[in-house]
Amino acid sequence: MKRRKFLKNSTLGSAAVLGVTPLVSCREAASPMPKPELLPGGPVAICTWDFKNATARAWEVLQEGGSALDAVEAGVMVEEADPGNQTVGLGGRPDRDGYVTLDACIMDSLGNCGSVMGLEGYVHAISVARKVMEQTPHVILVGEGASRFAREQGFPTRDLLTEASRQQWMEWKKNEDYQPVINIENHDTIGMLAMDADGALAGACTTSGLAYKMRGRVGDSPVIGAGLYVDPEVGGATATGLGEEVVRTVGSFLIVELMRQGKSPQEACEEGVRRILARKKGKPDFQIGFIALNTGGETGGYCIHPGFTYRQYDAQGHRNTPVSSYLKSSES
Repeated sequence: MKRRKFLKNSTLGSAAVLGVTPLVSCREAASPMPKPELLPGGPVAICTWDFKNATARAWEVLQEGGSALDAVEAGVMVEEADPGNQTVGLGGRPDRDGYVTLDACIMDSLGNCGSVMGLEGYVHAISVARKVMEQTPHVILVGEGASRFAREQGFPTRDLLTEASRQQWMEWKKNEDYQPVINIENHDTIGMLAMDADGALAGACTTSGLAYKMRGRVGDSPVIGAGLYVDPEVGGATATGLGEEVVRTVGSFLIVELMRQGKSPQEACEEGVRRILARKKGKPDFQIGFIALNTGGETGGYCIHPGFTYRQYDAQGHRNTPVSSYLKSSES
């Protein structure tokens, strides 16, 4: 059901009967925002970590004339469908009760956004989030409501717990003292940013969250402004790592606002990490990584611990970019 029809048929739509101006969607009510100027040098797609298949798919969409929104969705879907990536989609590690729950959000150049939290039984959480954005008057659907919506939209159901993830969960249950390993487990959320040939921006972020988390836990990934934020006048940012720490500083929104103030993507990411660490004492035992893309096509990234990278595809080619880290810089 289209967003306008949803409202018309809902109790909110009864406002017209009462003589009140009927509600319409943000997409319909707002005047179209001007697109940024054409990006010199062509489109670009970047994502957290070295997910080369994801950026390759996003680049393919961009080269075929597709939108940035289509590109980021198609790109992260590659990882959602890969059982070998145990922090996203199919094969994601379960919570402490053995349930695989997915979180995702997506955002376009007009400020439209959609999110799902605690989604169970559907591989492509990012596509369900896009449907939330495009087919409902809401931004976020959670838990059973999100699953019911996915079912109504025709998404196929699937058991997301693979044998490999189940065996690891059973091993963890023997003592339940699991601790994440920096850069190895629990931090491989995929966040993607893209700009198309028209200069339009979009972003997507998807994850299965912390392994063996408490039932119902949600991190930063599906939270607009924390795990992902896009502003058509400035650029976009996305995060990976321990979500609780990103949420506390509204990290991705912060980085975009720092770029608005004139900082480069690199400078903004560095300041974002410093803000997170400002209240911490001693050496942090968690990883956070940010990447950013501005409307000029410049990119940047920064993290706490060494080892984080981001993958980029543009007219200059396909490459994995090592990211400087706070700890390495502070110790040198």
